[in-house]
Amino acid sequence: MVLKELQHIFHIELDAIYGKHEVDSFFYLCTEHYLSVPRIQLTLEPELTITKPETDTFFKVLEDLKQHKPIQYILGDTEFFGLPFKVNENVLIPRPETEELVDMIIRNHSGPYDCTQDVLREESQFKILDIGTGSGCIAISLAKNLPNAKVCALDVSLEALKVATQNAKSNNVEITFIEADILNASTWNLFFENLEFDIVVSNPPYVRELEKQEIQPNVLENEPHLALFVDDNNPLIFYKAITDFAVKKLKPKGKLYFEINQYLGEETKALLTDANFEDVTLLKDLNGNDRMLKGEKI
Repeated sequence: MVLKELQHIFHIELDAIYGKHEVDSFFYLCTEHYLSVPRIQLTLEPELTITKPETDTFFKVLEDLKQHKPIQYILGDTEFFGLPFKVNENVLIPRPETEELVDMIIRNHSGPYDCTQDVLREESQFKILDIGTGSGCIAISLAKNLPNAKVCALDVSLEALKVATQNAKSNNVEITFIEADILNASTWNLFFENLEFDIVVSNPPYVRELEKQEIQPNVLENEPHLALFVDDNNPLIFYKAITDFAVKKLKPKGKLYFEINQYLGEETKALLTDANFEDVTLLKDLNGNDRMLKGEKI
């Protein structure tokens, strides 16, 4: 089948759901992923044809997209902070807002000196913990860009940790992965009994049930609810637990970083203030939403 004809079919079937620009993006992602045919080649060779099995693969993708399955899950991979990541239904698809959080941490901590102490950093001294790591995108991006840091990553989901472990290996970084529930100290206490961190970072579940109506079907019907939703009556449950953890396990002058629910910025900030963190700052993302929070342990 001629690829251009197949692209036309994609538009007929999907434009009403996603829009023409998005459909083009999906199609070119597929040509590169399945055929190693870049967009420019398709432009230069408009009569380029593919085999019957290859055509069948594209029609399977088309059906999945019609059912609102995310293209990242269909292809099995995505990009985050310039790095390749495997993803499946056991992990959230990394978001651009989370890249902003990672970028801020790297900018704050990438100098030749430890930002928490005026002494030269040593690998054994500079420790980071990512809580609720999912695909490992935060932990791995930090490890890749802060080579003097020792990074640990925690998640309650064994299946998510399998994905994260694969991603760490493919990105050639060493991460210590821990299966534990941050809400249950008995599952993590032994791991961290004699360990303190310079940085604790987390993008925990924060979408309230009442906000489900704002979630697109491709997210609501495919991404793991365990990593997305919290009870309306206790929406800051993870932030409270992680803040309490940070009080115990951050070094003096250590930093706590969160990605947050934009509607609960002040409430989340109050958790850190009430826990006597200093320099507690609520930060906006590129869309102008309260999305990041940072504080420093006294």
